[in-house]
Amino acid sequence: MASKYVDTTAIMQVIGSVFKNPQILEFTDKYTVVDEDFADEFHKIAFGAIYKIHELGADKITLENISDFLASRPKSAAVFKQQKGEEWLLKVSETCLPEAFDYYYSRLKKFTLLRAYDAYGVDVSDIYDADNILDTKKKQIQEDLLDNSTLEQIADKIDNKIEMIRLKYVDDVGGEAIQAGEGIIELIDSLKEHPEVGTPLYGPLINTVTRGARLKKFYLRSAPTGVGKSRTMIADACYIACEKIYDEMFGWIKTGTCEPTLYIATEQELSEVQTMMLAFISNVNEEHIVNGKYDEGEYDRVKQAAVILKNAPLYVEELPDFSLKDVEDKIKKNIRDHEVKYVFHDYIHTSLKILEEITKRSGGVKLREDNILFMLSTRLKDICNQYGVFIMSATQLNGDYQDSKTPDQNLLRGAKAIADKIDYGAILLNVKDEDLVKLDKILSTNVFDRPSIKMSVYKNRRGRYKGIYLWCKADLGCCRIKPMFATTYDYEIIPIDDMKIVLEEESAF
Repeated sequence: MASKYVDTTAIMQVIGSVFKNPQILEFTDKYTVVDEDFADEFHKIAFGAIYKIHELGADKITLENISDFLASRPKSAAVFKQQKGEEWLLKVSETCLPEAFDYYYSRLKKFTLLRAYDAYGVDVSDIYDADNILDTKKKQIQEDLLDNSTLEQIADKIDNKIEMIRLKYVDDVGGEAIQAGEGIIELIDSLKEHPEVGTPLYGPLINTVTRGARLKKFYLRSAPTGVGKSRTMIADACYIACEKIYDEMFGWIKTGTCEPTLYIATEQELSEVQTMMLAFISNVNEEHIVNGKYDEGEYDRVKQAAVILKNAPLYVEELPDFSLKDVEDKIKKNIRDHEVKYVFHDYIHTSLKILEEITKRSGGVKLREDNILFMLSTRLKDICNQYGVFIMSATQLNGDYQDSKTPDQNLLRGAKAIADKIDYGAILLNVKDEDLVKLDKILSTNVFDRPSIKMSVYKNRRGRYKGIYLWCKADLGCCRIKPMFATTYDYEIIPIDDMKIVLEEESAF
């Protein structure tokens, strides 16, 4: 059944202009015409032939070119001939108005959007009533509204309408207000018996600040290249999933956890992830593992780490090029197959596949990087809530981080709005000489080692500590970054006790 949301004039003007001047197609940053822009098969064939011929190098398109091109495509040629395609192309090329191309291109894309919503059963008649043949005044008002609105504005109006319906009939079914004190005694007793803490991450001080990895929460740890955002995530993933790790003071110690965990690698190959995991578990420098040259006792530790890793409910998915759907599908698959509760996604960035996916969804409208990254972070938070899992991810920093006096969400590459969707946010930076000068009073006591990384905790929902620095001792070769002490952003020390989260009765050693 043919769609009623079609602007024939816009189609004729666009195809006629492109036939007459195919160089328009080279302005890919401004014009993107896709198959979905044409509801009729004949129009798809006509535009597609012009597009392909120009793509093959032709600066001028003739009817003979089109005839030759369609000769090897008998089905398309038959449709083109039946619709008297040559006559039609001559007509639209003579009547098209190249100076009005922008207007008709905009109309074409708007009707594509309306068709897309209509195909999914969304009533868009309040935006454009295609069935209206009597109320000319209403029709003119809608035409003016359509012409004076951008694609984004039209989509927002329809999305707001959908959201209102959802709020009325889905999110608020039987929606009576709950008395504030309902179940309050049970809540108090429950929290007294089981405080709101999650599975421990690597490092007691981190657990004090975050209260562990809590289900339905989304944590973000950002850093410039080479500071350790991937390695810290691998450390946390291993600490949650692996039964034991090697401690330089106590030897092999129990983590107290063994939870099904997923690590999604977007840049590293499996072997790279594995050597980093072995380095963390064994506390042996990854370079020794990669080179196969060990100090005394290290080889045996790495072999033991391999046994621990083989027995751990820790799973790795490689996603070098991914869409929003790919990320969700991988998480859903591992929840189903392995009962995964903890997900580490390395890291939030754009990819060719996600660009194609979102461009197609938006009818060819190109979105800025910040819009795309925000959409990805929003989806990750939605997955947390929908499936009851913990997710940690990371981002790169923008170019301002070197000069920033307050490392916070404003430094996130692409979209500071990402911070709106997270429950915990921290930024890892190398310690500078000027930092050490300001820490001299604290370090001169010789209580703490000299830090190499500072972690700025700028967001901590339901957490006591935020707007602070955690000063860390880092050994990136072993994927270990352990906070030693905390200060304000003014370098004043903050007394924070280590929190040891125990999930089982037996000793951690």
